[in-house]
Amino acid sequence: MARVSSTSNIFPTGRDDITGQFGLIWQVLKEPLIVPVLKLLVVVCLGMSIMLFIERVYMGIVIVFVKLFGRKPNKMYKWEPMKDDIEVGNSAYPMVLVQIPMYNEKEVYQLSIGAACGLSWPPDRIIIQVLDDSTDPAIKSLVELECQRWASKGINIKYEIRDNRKGYKAGALKEGMKHSYVKQCDYVAIFDADFQPEPNYLWRTIPFLVHNPEIALVQARWKFVNSDECLMTRMQEMSLDYHFTVEQEVGSATYAFFGFNGTAGVWRISAVNEAGGWKDRTTVEDMDLAVRASLKGWKFVYVGDLKVKNELPSTFKAYRYQQHRWSCGPANLFKKMAIEIVKNKKVSLWKKCYVIYSFFFVRKIVAHIVTFVFYCVVLPSTVLVPEVSVPKWGAVYIPSIVTLLNAVGTPRSLHLMVFWILFENVMSLHRTKATFIGLLEVGRVNEWVVTEKLGDALKAKLPAKATKKPRIRIGERLHLLELCAGAYLFFCGCYDFAFGKNRYYIFLFLQSIAFFIAGFGYIGTFVPNS
Repeated sequence: MARVSSTSNIFPTGRDDITGQFGLIWQVLKEPLIVPVLKLLVVVCLGMSIMLFIERVYMGIVIVFVKLFGRKPNKMYKWEPMKDDIEVGNSAYPMVLVQIPMYNEKEVYQLSIGAACGLSWPPDRIIIQVLDDSTDPAIKSLVELECQRWASKGINIKYEIRDNRKGYKAGALKEGMKHSYVKQCDYVAIFDADFQPEPNYLWRTIPFLVHNPEIALVQARWKFVNSDECLMTRMQEMSLDYHFTVEQEVGSATYAFFGFNGTAGVWRISAVNEAGGWKDRTTVEDMDLAVRASLKGWKFVYVGDLKVKNELPSTFKAYRYQQHRWSCGPANLFKKMAIEIVKNKKVSLWKKCYVIYSFFFVRKIVAHIVTFVFYCVVLPSTVLVPEVSVPKWGAVYIPSIVTLLNAVGTPRSLHLMVFWILFENVMSLHRTKATFIGLLEVGRVNEWVVTEKLGDALKAKLPAKATKKPRIRIGERLHLLELCAGAYLFFCGCYDFAFGKNRYYIFLFLQSIAFFIAGFGYIGTFVPNS
């Protein structure tokens, strides 16, 4: 019996020894290393929070003045409707090129081509150019057939392909500009494959370019046709509405700068050429062109009340790829162009500061990093290291004000604010990772994955599969980064609940649940396998 008793005590003693060793290592490292590093991170994160807070308040003040004084584009710039000229006929209207870049867009190609061909403009003064980079022969045949169908109706539509995908979208647009018939065009309107402009789109945008020779770009707002599809698309709508309602509006109204959104915009072709044309050095070719054109002294106009319908990514996989591209690209472009912007002599010091500090540094780098590092790493870590504390104004007041200012763009979704905060924190993990990849130019820095569009495919697919259980591959649904972040936050929440005094555990438990939901793939629309 004594021997059995002795054996039974071996494992508890072993576990106690291991726990004690970890505790000893923790105590040895905490004071000289962990505490100073964590204190430094708190100071850095508080500094970034203040920068973001000032930026949001500034834009809030500007947008209030814009609304109060009615600084609409047609009042800031000359705008007159295009009129017929009996003597010269349709030649009084400028020649417009409409480019539709696409890649295996089986679900939406008909919508985009149909909308472009439906634009109201003198038929002999418009050319529709479909730039098809599809690698699926069946889809290429469908797109070509659709172009032929519209051509048979008298539409001047060109179906253009190339033998490689070099440069991705930027390469396709650049190649499209080389065709001889483009030389007769004055302006180029660009629409991604899921965008559907209204027939009067050109009538509302072209006059800005015709009557104001200093304007290079007229950008329209996006209108989301599937924002109510699921909770994830509602969250995206809240984030993007702030971008369009505030960021774009402020940049346009103050004659400062705003980035081209890559679609739903009209460019003056001479400005594109002067800026150096399309470049594929980053995954944000649209922003690259806009910055270079701005440095040449060109102005941009944002028309917020002109909306172009499009589709939000509704699967988590598609959204993650999109956010990687949108976060990595700007950071990489900032690295490549910062010195060039500083040395530029054609624009004012104010504009340089605005582009470098406000547009790039605060919005494209600081906003991503502080969201994840502060709220998902540093703040939870202070629970484990009580020697380090975060002032209430930094942990509660500033984040609350910034969140409220961000949410004003979508009043109809204010009741979803808590879900939005948790979702944005989850996505900040990928945005921060992508930002560092862009700054350091490593790994997937130039990875371009076309955002998947579903169109009406999901609605047509689900009834047919209703009697069958969709096949789920575990590897496709599990996301280890989110699961690890969720586990860390849950551990910190449990520790704070048991031993802490900060009472962060409510936030930590909620945030860990959000990470777990994303980690197990229960977010967005799930598309059954064929």
